[in-house]
Amino acid sequence: MGLFGTFTWSDGRWSRGAPTAVPFLLVDVHDSRIATVDHRCADASGGRFFLGYEPRIYFEEPDASDPVDVEAEAEGFAAWAKEATGTELDPAEVRPLLASPSGAPPTDEAVELTVDRLAALAGLPPVEWPTEADGYAS
Repeated sequence: MGLFGTFTWSDGRWSRGAPTAVPFLLVDVHDSRIATVDHRCADASGGRFFLGYEPRIYFEEPDASDPVDVEAEAEGFAAWAKEATGTELDPAEVRPLLASPSGAPPTDEAVELTVDRLAALAGLPPVEWPTEADGYAS
């Protein structure tokens, strides 16, 4: 089984659970197959997208989530990265990491790898992923 957990970047560091400051990036990992990514800027703007699979595809439930506008979310994440870390990011670099609205399989086997690639693009350090003993379902 995969990892289940919530990981947040705020106040210049990664932690588990809720954000402690704005801007923030919140990543909720479900079974190493889906990551729900929420980001907020100081002006309360932000967005939500998925890595791995969109919930509606993964759970085979069309109403589990609306299809994501990957163009808009990639642009929004690039704006967030600029504010949060000062990193200039081309939305075209972000787009391939986002879950496909058509359900195409992700490139990475585990969504944690995609999260780390997204973090690196945004100028963030990698997440300190838990070991099997403290974060993975058995």
